[in-house]
Amino acid sequence: MFWLLLSGYIQPLLLSFGAASVAVVLLIIKRMDDIDKEPFQTGTGRQIIQYLPYLTGQIILSSIQVTKLIWRSPVKLEPATAKIKAKDLPRDKRVLYANSITLTPGTLTVDLVDDELTVHALQGSSVDELAEGNMERKIDSIWGNKK
Repeated sequence: MFWLLLSGYIQPLLLSFGAASVAVVLLIIKRMDDIDKEPFQTGTGRQIIQYLPYLTGQIILSSIQVTKLIWRSPVKLEPATAKIKAKDLPRDKRVLYANSITLTPGTLTVDLVDDELTVHALQGSSVDELAEGNMERKIDSIWGNKK
């Protein structure tokens, strides 16, 4: 529906391809759920509502920082890669942590193995901020430390 509203194309062939794509994706998701049989819990709505403003703020601050860095002097870019421990987070929340790092501009989680994240950043200071553990503590304080 979103694509239809934005594009304005109402051709039967395109609409049928879109419907078929949606059906295939839903079929694959259903099959994956049947095979997995693992309970999946994202947390309560309260937890998500607590975390989203924090994450949005981090995304905005990082966007401003990256914009200033690029506009002022791209020569000052100091790409860095580092390994960061996330041992204080429950296993299922480490993925949330890795994705949160990736969502903030200028940083990218390259790998997650056990309790260690490999992070690439445009500036070494971004890696240092992550190593301080503010984001990790925020996730831990909202979702709790249930291993």
